[in-house]
Amino acid sequence: MKEFAVFSEFQELIIISLLFCGVISSLVHFWKNNLWVKSQIQRKKLRKYGINGPSPSFFLGNVPEMQRIQSLVAKSSSHDEIVGHDYTSTLFPYFEQWRNQYGPIYTYSTGNRQHLYVNQPDLVREMSQSMTLHLGKPTYVSKALAPMLGNGILRSNGTLWAQQRKIIGAQFFMDKVKTMMGLMKEAAQEMLGKWEACIEAQGGSIAEVRVDEDLRATSGDMISRACFGSSYSKGKKIFLKLRTLQKLLSKQNFLFKVPTIRFLNTKVQKEVNSLEKEIESLIWEAVQDRVQECSKRCSSDKDLMQWILEGAMNDPDLDKGSSKQLIVDNCKNIYFAGHESTAVAASWCLMLLALHPEWQDNIRADVNQFCKSDEDHDLLVPDVETLLKMKSVAMVIQEALRLYPPAAFISREALEEFQIGDILVPKGVCIWTLIPTLHRDQEIWGPDANEFKPERFANGVSNACKVPQAYLPFGLGARLCVGKNFAMVQLKLLLCNIVSKFSFTLSPKYIHLPTYRMIVEPKHGVRILIKRI
Repeated sequence: MKEFAVFSEFQELIIISLLFCGVISSLVHFWKNNLWVKSQIQRKKLRKYGINGPSPSFFLGNVPEMQRIQSLVAKSSSHDEIVGHDYTSTLFPYFEQWRNQYGPIYTYSTGNRQHLYVNQPDLVREMSQSMTLHLGKPTYVSKALAPMLGNGILRSNGTLWAQQRKIIGAQFFMDKVKTMMGLMKEAAQEMLGKWEACIEAQGGSIAEVRVDEDLRATSGDMISRACFGSSYSKGKKIFLKLRTLQKLLSKQNFLFKVPTIRFLNTKVQKEVNSLEKEIESLIWEAVQDRVQECSKRCSSDKDLMQWILEGAMNDPDLDKGSSKQLIVDNCKNIYFAGHESTAVAASWCLMLLALHPEWQDNIRADVNQFCKSDEDHDLLVPDVETLLKMKSVAMVIQEALRLYPPAAFISREALEEFQIGDILVPKGVCIWTLIPTLHRDQEIWGPDANEFKPERFANGVSNACKVPQAYLPFGLGARLCVGKNFAMVQLKLLLCNIVSKFSFTLSPKYIHLPTYRMIVEPKHGVRILIKRI
């Protein structure tokens, strides 16, 4: 009987193995005769327009070559630190190598996905300014980022995107941002007070601070107070969990990985799913708290949360479940984009100002001209109009965003066949533009394109380079970042307050190593030495 039982188990094992082999064989057959053929047809159509690129391998496409190029770059340098401001050849070496080999337009593939790389300014402009809904965010990227951003305004397409932009975009017009300045200042003063205490604790003369962490907290406080009526302490759990989720998603190389079988759920994926549920639960609790607050008091001054609530709940095309998801998804978008990107941009600004103290002096001169301090030596900026008159701080921010744009890519997918220039892009092809490459193109910006020179923006963006549409820190056209006004006012207010109170230099402990974690950020943070003015 024992022998019979063992034999039966052996038979079961053989049957399971044969079934597994059959499934794998069927998947390979389907891939080869459907997905792979589709990708090859797309590639063939693009080649008709003289668009070339590296030859793909079966199943993996150009992923092995991308990994090989990245590995060679890693071996040729320890990468403990990057010298200078050009990090593109280190973070995205395959794009740079292929651009040098095939020009500003080429095609490559990752598995069954065909991609079109476009870094030609006139085509980037045409693509960005197109109003058609046939061009949207890449669906596979949207799916990968769903735990982080849901189907909110940053990742949605078609009529849903247009609907969300209508609700949210109006809340970031400059007249609305003006009303948020007082709350922004309150958050900034708390950070400056912390730095003052650091100086006292470290001897009363000079102190070292890691500004990226403080700026992330302060920016989170600003977006919470100004848009959601709560302090940073209330939203801190959400920010920390979003930050953890951001790092986890970045580890998965969601942009260029080969498609995998979804039921193979890894430990990381389980952690991602758990965090997603926790974040959505926390956000919905905050939304319900806001609803209760609004019901207890009647106010004509509505914040962003209230506008999102009203817009979603009053939309006849949304049922109760869809309304809830729209609210949660866009809160995630605003929490992430509203504080993470701005905090990183402010960190790069302070790093560059620490290297160039003469620009600290220029900003300080503008502050002395247009502003005054109260009895506690806190900076008083009367209004947004006064802030907009300060040219030096605007020039520094614009140059910092040129060298270190938080968003590294403009990414689109042809949801239907789409014409760009003379190229008819097949349906399903993903289009990529590497923003830092455009921002460093010497033909556009001149031979000093890799240098920090804010004076190039003295007469505005239109006169800073040969092709103004090649400046894309906030995108361009219909997909222009809705939070641009909020971010610029926030950055100006932060920098003016910091420079009016402190002078600073880079700490010897600072390690210059930009890294890509959904946005380009300093891998080891930004450490500076601050001294009271």
